[in-house]
Amino acid sequence: MVTYDKNTKYINMLKGISVIVLYFSVSLFKTLPLDILNIDYTKLSLLTKEIYSVSVEVLMILAIFLIFKDQFIKAFKDLKKNHLNYFKGNFKYYLLGVIIMMISNSLITILGGGTSDNETAVRSQFELAPIYTFISAVILAPIVEESVFRLSFRNIFKNNFLFILISSFIFGSLHLLGMFDSNLFFLYLTAYCSVGVAFAYIMAKTNNIFVSMGLHFMHNGILLSLQLFVLLFG
Repeated sequence: MVTYDKNTKYINMLKGISVIVLYFSVSLFKTLPLDILNIDYTKLSLLTKEIYSVSVEVLMILAIFLIFKDQFIKAFKDLKKNHLNYFKGNFKYYLLGVIIMMISNSLITILGGGTSDNETAVRSQFELAPIYTFISAVILAPIVEESVFRLSFRNIFKNNFLFILISSFIFGSLHLLGMFDSNLFFLYLTAYCSVGVAFAYIMAKTNNIFVSMGLHFMHNGILLSLQLFVLLFG
């Protein structure tokens, strides 16, 4: 939960900025510890890469928890009291985001656009390492992404419109790196931003990160289940 007063305003902003910097630093310098030890990440076995990647993500989550500890605890206590109302009252916004995503993806297909680079990478990774992909995409990614793109940005932006707009745009754009020159970029962006907008709106409405995080768990689980179905029967 995020509170805004004279005593917490700048502390909240500092926490939010710290987690955002941590996230991008880990993303950019993920293999730095191995480089320091003169270990070539590309030559590691697939299992070793999976263990290393999960370890890095878990350590980042632990660091995020330490930074947001008080807010997580308050949000968890609030969730225990209001979880039914929160999920019943906000599930419709998630569904709206999914509908917009599906319409955007349909238009992309009709207009001759292919699968985004991010989606292609996830599918390839799932075929090579299904267990790791499940752990990373369904369990770890929602924790990290909601903490970074929802809670961190909410700590920085008190204004609902700015929070929803900026956090969702950055969230969607990062899934489309390398596709900025596509003629259908804005359709791809709409597809990726739609659910992000829903999650950000739900975060602003409930002021509880675990509501959007719970829906994010479910969303990624459904998508990966569909991916598994296609892989087995497609």
